[in-house]
Amino acid sequence: MTATPDLAASRTAADALLRSVFRQHAAGVAVITARGDHGPAGFTATSLASVSAAPPLLSFGIGTGSSSWPAVSASEYVGVHLLGDHQEELATTFARSGADRFAAPTDWREGPHGVPVLDGVLAWLVCRVVGRVPAGDHRIVLAQLLVGDCAGMGRPLLYHQGRYNGLRD
Repeated sequence: MTATPDLAASRTAADALLRSVFRQHAAGVAVITARGDHGPAGFTATSLASVSAAPPLLSFGIGTGSSSWPAVSASEYVGVHLLGDHQEELATTFARSGADRFAAPTDWREGPHGVPVLDGVLAWLVCRVVGRVPAGDHRIVLAQLLVGDCAGMGRPLLYHQGRYNGLRD
């Protein structure tokens, strides 16, 4: 069954409204990493959310058309990295399609459970994936915190109105 022109126009308007509304929503910037069959994979995410304190769970969204989806869909463990306002270039690299995200100047190492861990971030976590929930053309990944470090220095990188920003006093 094909959509009627009115229904298709309504969906297009709703899609545009959603994008416009969320351009008004400032979000922290994270990079999600996983070990894939062909090496490390990762992407920039602004959909990171705390879900539960007991057990410690978080969530993030990823498009099923993303080049990182095959690695994230098959990985038992993922890395979650909170970026500082000095890391706009890193956020851009991990958001760019076709980029060699783990080549220089990206500094990283293999962390617990073989997860790629980025250096110089405000905080990083290694989490065990406990669920992947279908949500339109995305999946919401639920992951349980296992280990991490929050000793990074600086202020968080934010995404707002289609660009990266820092906090202002």
